[in-house]
Amino acid sequence: MIRVVIADDQALLRGSFKVLVDSEPDLEVVGEAATGDEAIDVVLERRPDVVLMDVRMPGMDGIEATRRIKDVARVLVVTMFDLDAYVYDALRAGASGFLLKDTPPADLLAAVRVVAAGEALLAPTVTRRLIEEFTRTPVLPRAKRLNGVTEREQDVLLLIARGLSNREIAAHLQLSLATVKTHITRLLAKLEARDRAQLVIVAYESGLVSATA
Repeated sequence: MIRVVIADDQALLRGSFKVLVDSEPDLEVVGEAATGDEAIDVVLERRPDVVLMDVRMPGMDGIEATRRIKDVARVLVVTMFDLDAYVYDALRAGASGFLLKDTPPADLLAAVRVVAAGEALLAPTVTRRLIEEFTRTPVLPRAKRLNGVTEREQDVLLLIARGLSNREIAAHLQLSLATVKTHITRLLAKLEARDRAQLVIVAYESGLVSATA
């Protein structure tokens, strides 16, 4: 059973998400929150697998709440806007991905399962525009940020940042799926990234994407 907490300041939306999630035999809502502070309290008490986190809430927002619970539960940010600076900040804070609030119900349920399984979920068309908008200036020089990363691993990282799946990366680089997974595992270790979402952040912050796109 995948345990879920819903954090959103709109009661109607929380209720809709709860009905949807509880309708699935392998999913269960174990708590709700209307603010970031409440989200932290509920997560620490209930220890869910996944948190559906709104970005804009009264008091503490979803970004700071994500930063404080990232080591307790995996966070899936749900936002109204497809170009929202707050979402990028949430990914940097440790969120495992994000969805738009108008995402079809089946896709939202699938996203919860993907994140619960330890994968990152990024909507490629939205993510590319989002990160390109808010990471125009690299935080660290590319050579320093990607120190120790091989040329082939950089190829894989670039394609991850462009939103390709493991199978698409394998086809593009003419590698086996197992080899791609090995490269990703090594990237996670070398770059001290928690998941695929964090690899996307590194790719843009290092200048890898803007330098080769």
